[in-house]
Amino acid sequence: MIHLKHKNAFITGGTKGIGLGIAEALLINGISVAFTGREQISVNSTEKALKLLADEHNTKVIGLTADVRNYEDMSRASDRAMQALGPIDCVIANAGLGHFAPVHEMSLEHWHQTIDTNLTGVFYTLKVLAESLMEHQGYFMSISSLAGTNFFAGGSAYNASKFGVTGFTQASMLDLRSYGVKMTTIMPGSVSTYFNNHQPDDSDHWKIQKEDLGQIVVQLLSMHPRSLPSKIELRPTQPPSFKR
Repeated sequence: MIHLKHKNAFITGGTKGIGLGIAEALLINGISVAFTGREQISVNSTEKALKLLADEHNTKVIGLTADVRNYEDMSRASDRAMQALGPIDCVIANAGLGHFAPVHEMSLEHWHQTIDTNLTGVFYTLKVLAESLMEHQGYFMSISSLAGTNFFAGGSAYNASKFGVTGFTQASMLDLRSYGVKMTTIMPGSVSTYFNNHQPDDSDHWKIQKEDLGQIVVQLLSMHPRSLPSKIELRPTQPPSFKR
């Protein structure tokens, strides 16, 4: 297994949900974390909470306000992260949103919000940190979705963005593997998060939990570098529709 202490990670969309679960798991396992969020208040409150966890495990954390749709934001955030922590050798492109409607009813605004956040945001994230990853033979992970391989009615924008994330990450893996950079696309199904204005509660017990995603990221980082799970599909074991 790979020694994880003294590594530095950069997570987009880290103020809640999957991103927060990954941040918590990394801090506990000795990895310092820089995370982004679009709203300063959320970033500040999350950073305060994670600071207690970081202090307990002798790691560091910094929260950064940045919109993944804005390249200049991402460039500034990556520079600040490396100034605070050092070289970034692990990147998790997690920030995402979803708008759902039949294609003839999909607004231009919702289309661009979905594509620019879920797909272009992943490109910007890799673009600003590729040099650090190449120099330190780092690891890049994108959080796609089972919607990145399974299409559904009303999902034209979301499907397009997640199919794109899956293809982008897999093609980028071929571009950068000769530099020692590893890449994985993680494709979860139903996760208990605040996605699409959902409020997690006890009825989500059957869903994948945010700490499950954190565990997967830690396991990937811990693997011997000769092996690369380049694409991981993750499903709830027994959704409500499960029948014998």
